[in-house]
Amino acid sequence: MIIFVLQTNNKKRSLMQHKDNTEKWIELYYEIDNLYKSHENWKKNAALSIGVKIKKTTRNTQLSPSEVAVILVMYHTSGYKNFACYYEALCRGEGKTLFRKLPVYQSFIRYILKVFPLMMMWARLTCVQAQRTGFYIIDAKPIEVCHTKREHQHKVFNGYARKGKGSMGWFFGMKFHAVINHWGQIVNFSFTPGNVADNNHELLKTILAPFTGVCVGDRGYLTKLFESFYENSLHLMTRTRKSKKNKSETTLVPNEEAILVRKRGLIESCFNILTCVCDLEHSRHRKPINGFVHMLSAIIAYQHLPQKPHIYVANAVNYLQKSA
Repeated sequence: MIIFVLQTNNKKRSLMQHKDNTEKWIELYYEIDNLYKSHENWKKNAALSIGVKIKKTTRNTQLSPSEVAVILVMYHTSGYKNFACYYEALCRGEGKTLFRKLPVYQSFIRYILKVFPLMMMWARLTCVQAQRTGFYIIDAKPIEVCHTKREHQHKVFNGYARKGKGSMGWFFGMKFHAVINHWGQIVNFSFTPGNVADNNHELLKTILAPFTGVCVGDRGYLTKLFESFYENSLHLMTRTRKSKKNKSETTLVPNEEAILVRKRGLIESCFNILTCVCDLEHSRHRKPINGFVHMLSAIIAYQHLPQKPHIYVANAVNYLQKSA
């Protein structure tokens, strides 16, 4: 009797999980398909205004770009750590009724290259849709593509990856620069080689240009652009760098600013979820474009999580007040 009850409970749980997954698939597909269709209409109108004819493809593909994008994003919230197992067990297993006809895994890999522009647009769209709260945190996360001892043998990200140094030591790979609000939403991001400094002027001008309010960073973001940002209504706050020359000098920081600077640890929690849950970083890529599509889909999956790390900030719209 007890075994029968446990089996029925497990069946109910599996049915509920399958229903929740189906709703997520449909919701994501509706969002990306609208974006894809609007982009295709924009391309047609732009081509007509210039007088260029767009060639129509007569070959019918098994999967549309929207379906490929949904499959890639759902992988990062499925709990699988192997994409081949996820595709065969979940997509071609439980979720096969959601698609017209799913190709085999070897054929699906060829679709990934074609959806790179669509994934980039979708990731940027999620950043544009994030709330502009007036309080932001900026930081960079190293993405290792291989061990430093094998940097000269690495060929996949040749030309993209460089040797750099972070708070945890030397690494060979790239950097993921992110700006988040205090709700935990990513409002802007950028990928750079590993040897690009956090306070690079071109990088900061690009990634912080759309924002006004207060932005908090670590000591690596001490820059000479402070005055130009301040003139554009953005107050960039960091802790002062400890130097041997200024040991006798003491700098007084206002109490309110010191409290805000301490809250920059929120972005480390976001990076932890991106790495452990959404699987942002791994070293099994075989093509650079596939690697970037994988990282973009991890960002999109994180943006669609129902709950993210968040903090309370005075004089700002907080997480519990956003529905009011």
